[in-house]
Amino acid sequence: MAKKDLRALRNLITEAKQIIDTTELPEGRSQRLRELLASAVFLADHLLEVSPAAVLGRKGGNTTAKRGSEYFREIAAKRKHKKGGRPPSKEKAN
Repeated sequence: MAKKDLRALRNLITEAKQIIDTTELPEGRSQRLRELLASAVFLADHLLEVSPAAVLGRKGGNTTAKRGSEYFREIAAKRKHKKGGRPPSKEKAN
């Protein structure tokens, strides 16, 4: 999600929380709703603070390390000699 979308989501959650704070629902439902909305605001704030690239970068380094340098040498060699991609199709004899 884009930062604008997250901010809009956070604002919607905050507005819903303010509305529920002014009304009382039967059987203690409003208390649970307040707790859930507070948690949602906290999560939205956390998502706004964390950079998506930082989260993806952690995983990318591990995957690269698992594949090893030989894997990337093979890929580069295929690019140089145009050997990558789908193998050529064989024509069927009628």
